[in-house]
Amino acid sequence: MKPENPLIVQGDMTLLVEVHSPLYEEVRDKLARFAELVKSPEHIHTYKITPLSIWNASAAGYTYEEMIETLQTYAKYEVSPHVLSEIKQSAGRYGQVVIEKGEEEGILLIKMANNYLAEELSRHKELESYLSLRRDPTTFVVPVALRGRLKIALIKSGYPGEDLAGYTQGEKFSFSLKSHLASGEPFSIREYQKEATEIFFAGGGNKGGSGVIVLPCGAGKTVVALSVMARYQVSVLILTTNVSAVRQWKKEILDKMDISEEMVGEYSGYAKEIRPITISTYQILTHRKSKEEEFSHLGLFQGRDWGLIVYDEVHVLPAPVFQITAEIQSRRRLGLTATLVREDGRETDVFALIGPKKYDVPWKVLEKQSWIAKAICYEVRLPLPDSLKMTYAIADARIKFRIASENPEKLHVVKKILLDHQGKQILIIGQYIEQIEYLSKEMALPLIDGRTPQKKRDQLFGDFRDGLIDVLIVSKVANFAIDLPDAEVAIQVSGTYGSRQEEAQRLGRILRPKKGANQAHFYTVVTEDTSELEFARNRQLFLTEQGYAYEIVHFGELCCQ
Repeated sequence: MKPENPLIVQGDMTLLVEVHSPLYEEVRDKLARFAELVKSPEHIHTYKITPLSIWNASAAGYTYEEMIETLQTYAKYEVSPHVLSEIKQSAGRYGQVVIEKGEEEGILLIKMANNYLAEELSRHKELESYLSLRRDPTTFVVPVALRGRLKIALIKSGYPGEDLAGYTQGEKFSFSLKSHLASGEPFSIREYQKEATEIFFAGGGNKGGSGVIVLPCGAGKTVVALSVMARYQVSVLILTTNVSAVRQWKKEILDKMDISEEMVGEYSGYAKEIRPITISTYQILTHRKSKEEEFSHLGLFQGRDWGLIVYDEVHVLPAPVFQITAEIQSRRRLGLTATLVREDGRETDVFALIGPKKYDVPWKVLEKQSWIAKAICYEVRLPLPDSLKMTYAIADARIKFRIASENPEKLHVVKKILLDHQGKQILIIGQYIEQIEYLSKEMALPLIDGRTPQKKRDQLFGDFRDGLIDVLIVSKVANFAIDLPDAEVAIQVSGTYGSRQEEAQRLGRILRPKKGANQAHFYTVVTEDTSELEFARNRQLFLTEQGYAYEIVHFGELCCQ
């Protein structure tokens, strides 16, 4: 027994970590590589080790010996042999099934590590329809068209396939990264961006070419993508979340790559340009006139001989794009995200169809190196007005959450925070249109929501970037892929229930490095003694895992500061 250690490893693969231990931060950063944070109350945090968390760690180069060493080094009590065996077994399953290209056109060879595994998987209900044609005791022949669906079936069977079948070369297209930006400032790739690029590229061989790069918002995921593009020198299709993000990508490409504007196309509701580098949105790709009709724009995936497809904000990839991605496994695929958390639970589909996690860096590591801003997080709690308490008491769960989220007293909190940070670049972010319209009207502040015309959005975002306005109210349209480098303060007045990835994205809006103190402030305003407070705890899980702590401030204390 080591009573000074902060970790308790339980037989059900859950881990309890004492937050107040001097070793807590050290343990947290190591556990984040192969375990998932489940609960984070004040004193004890709970993690869970899952097969997927182990497979992602394995794919990123973290060995099962390192996982076991972490547990044994920091555990209070001797770790159960059962837990050690489970980790070794799950890690050992990654790479037991290898997918290779066959000698004949149009076939794949599925190679098993041994006869026993081949017999077991050929009889598995998820796989028996795929593994019906055998070449030898450990090798099966599968049509290349089934590559994506086979990989989903393999991961469901508990044996994720290592895909070494390679990729189509794609249309060649030459370009290079600039040494100086349009502003005249020198431009170079940071060391961690180079490392991410080279791990994904893997010498140009079949071990690279697909997977997910996980980096904090503000850490330059776009630059990693540009670096990867420069390594492959092929035509590229980039998919992102909205038209503002499309235009931001185009701006970044033209600023950092030696390429003419005519070679970069926008494929959206406003333009249908297919160029050597084409940028589109998930929204246009999944558009159809009715549920009975086909998705009319999915043909863009075959609109050119793409050598690389970039999936920006891969954690929000919609189901129809998953489906078409299953059919185009011969294309190289790069996923970008700040968090692999998906609220729909489809993390295994990302692993199978886009690829495993290839690279990540803890947020606090980059903060210490000043590549992202230092952030202080506050949870500001305020009471529900007496006039709403009975309405809240008799409402169903969904309405309860909305009543608490739209608490009109939040206006006073926002005003106080604006006063405290006067002169700073501030974002006010909310889920409910009526709420943010009310705030906009009461404080005479500009607002962007889903109904704001694209031209007006671009103008307001531009004015905010240029410092012409210093406070901007936004709905969830600004959750993803919007670069507002000078934003220093974010005030979240309402959110999507317990969405962990949304909380991370919203903090990310203010993490671009700042001049001077390099300091950012993130406020989330919640109604105490309501369901909103419970959902807020879940929303904060991912950021807690990354080392952020929320300082609890009550409304009365805030107003007296």
